[in-house]
Amino acid sequence: MNPELPSRYQDAGQWYSAPNLWRKISRCALVAGRKTVLTALTLYHCLRDAETPAWAKGVIIGALGYLILPVDLVPDIIPGAGYSDDWAALVAALATVATYVKDIHKVKAAAQTEKIFGLKGH
Repeated sequence: MNPELPSRYQDAGQWYSAPNLWRKISRCALVAGRKTVLTALTLYHCLRDAETPAWAKGVIIGALGYLILPVDLVPDIIPGAGYSDDWAALVAALATVATYVKDIHKVKAAAQTEKIFGLKGH
């Protein structure tokens, strides 16, 4: 992790668990936005893939843990900016592990995101 961050943020991975992720997504989806949820779910499916290497899983766990972390650099309750740091962590993780993200991860994440947000135009 980034040595400039306080240690409580560097240990964000300790907050990750699948149930914690789903609780967070169910509570914050509308505020966090579709892109944040889609990215988190894409990483989640990549994490669950047995072919994803351990180091990549560590990166994913850190980013998803940061999303779940109860105290962020930018508090989640700030309208318009609250999830910007979470989004940045997820995008950085996705860029880092992009080689291991498969189309099936994207398809599953998109289907779940549509279930959460409803069909486009409705």
